[in-house]
Amino acid sequence: MLGVRLGRFQYGDNPIARNSGQCRLGRARPSDYAVHRSHIYLHNADDDRGDTHPDLLATESPQMRQIITPRITGDQIQKMPEILSIGECMIELFSEEPIEEAHTFTRSLAGDSFNILVAAQRLGTSTGYVTRLGDDPFAGYLLQTWEGEGIDTSHVRKVPGFNAVHFVSLLPGGDREFVYYRKGSAPSTIEPGDLDSDYIGGARIQHLSGITQAISTTARQTVLKAAQIAKGKGISVSYDPNYRHQLWSHDEAREAMEEVIPYVDYFLPNVPADSQMMLGTDDPHEVVAHFRSRGVPVVAVTRGEHGAVLGVEDQVIEVSAYRPDGPIDTTAAGDAFNGGFLHGILNGMDVEEAARLGSVTAGLKLRGRGALMGMPYREEVFNVYERLRQV
Repeated sequence: MLGVRLGRFQYGDNPIARNSGQCRLGRARPSDYAVHRSHIYLHNADDDRGDTHPDLLATESPQMRQIITPRITGDQIQKMPEILSIGECMIELFSEEPIEEAHTFTRSLAGDSFNILVAAQRLGTSTGYVTRLGDDPFAGYLLQTWEGEGIDTSHVRKVPGFNAVHFVSLLPGGDREFVYYRKGSAPSTIEPGDLDSDYIGGARIQHLSGITQAISTTARQTVLKAAQIAKGKGISVSYDPNYRHQLWSHDEAREAMEEVIPYVDYFLPNVPADSQMMLGTDDPHEVVAHFRSRGVPVVAVTRGEHGAVLGVEDQVIEVSAYRPDGPIDTTAAGDAFNGGFLHGILNGMDVEEAARLGSVTAGLKLRGRGALMGMPYREEVFNVYERLRQV
């Protein structure tokens, strides 16, 4: 029996949700509400240090850390975010042609830590972003887009520096070509001191990414600290290794993953990139067996058009992919799955049904270009999800 009724919370058969020490379900209490977007860190224009550069953050002044707290009105009081994510959001410049031949690019934005929030937010889950924002000309566009999606930006910190940019083109068959300009970006300077333990403690899931670990040493330290805070607060942790060979080696990525695995409740790797990095295999069943034997409560291995393999309690479950007709763009499909999956979990679905919801979310994402523009909304996702349940 499905463990959810739309618009109502039920525990269903979710083993994590049944443990009230690890995940909060049900109606929000008054203490679960807090000021939305009430704090943002601003650079002090009177701080005379010459040209801004990310390296200056190591010696930033007290003025740089000043918190500006505006007057808060009643309509700005909203529910605390249910899912938090930490990482880097990049400007995305997209072309329908190979990058070396392209003359025109469409501006958008993307980043795995951001994409999952959009996927969940559009389904109805409240989300919050913890990141740094560079003070370049893209800053306003980034912040306005995050807030336009309904993502809580109260823990976004504006600092000197640039925001990362990546170019992406769609190749025949749905494959993509990427060029990144991100090393030393403002978001990569995030550090453990940027974390607010009360903010994490007010969430229900803290989502973490291997890409965030890869972009800098301090970002890696921040991911580990967030996992430790969440576990200490009884908050569930989800983790996507999301291995990128352009960022680091298998050995480096494995070492970083091992730091956070003891804190993870929902492990969300893929085949083959993550599975090869972790265990040197393309077999999702090996991945499930390995991490379940190590005590990870839920393992959900995505494998593109072949769906997902799940491990929970004593079960191994296969879920088919949903693949629409027509041209596809696989950008952020894995992030869409993760956002849909976690939305299902938070709304009382059992692991299998949450994965089916994630599969539909990812499948619908394939129809749209880029990460943000193609992310589907609640009505279309649940229309397809309910239709497939009747088959």
